[in-house]
Amino acid sequence: MGKKPATYADLEALPDHVVGEIVAGELYASPRPAMRHSAVSSRLGGELMNPFARGRGGPGGWLLLDEPELHVGEDVLVPDLAGWRSERMPHVPDLAATSLAPDWVCEVLSPSTQKLDREAKLPVYAREGVLHVWLMDPRTLTLEVFGLSEGRYTLLLMHTGTAPVRAEPFDAMELDLPFIWDAQ
Repeated sequence: MGKKPATYADLEALPDHVVGEIVAGELYASPRPAMRHSAVSSRLGGELMNPFARGRGGPGGWLLLDEPELHVGEDVLVPDLAGWRSERMPHVPDLAATSLAPDWVCEVLSPSTQKLDREAKLPVYAREGVLHVWLMDPRTLTLEVFGLSEGRYTLLLMHTGTAPVRAEPFDAMELDLPFIWDAQ
């Protein structure tokens, strides 16, 4: 007999010090992000907030959230960062989770989550029509930018190091990678 698919009750039963997700019926419990991982995620969100969410020094038009809980199909995902174009999600909903797939997600890779992010979650993001996915690896200072085309992701950009870079869908400004990577 096959293994019973994980349920939301299984997620709720997890201890507070882990991040729980359900992908393809399997429960994943990852440790809370390490400080460097959190710093990269926080700094990236900070860099994007004024120009893209507030429209200060940039085009605006985005709603950006840290670690939103996404209920898409039978899957429950928690990306490090996610963004919705304002015409799709004009305001933060007063809910614990959303079933509206984002237009962009960023996963900050760590040794404990890299396989989950690349192999399990990427196909779900593609299925749900997430147009752009960024994978950021603070250990190798690598940014991978993927764009969705015909239901599959294509690598649009592979950038390693601290030189400024423009990356879709936020290519209206250069990313301050030395600040984001804490490599100043």
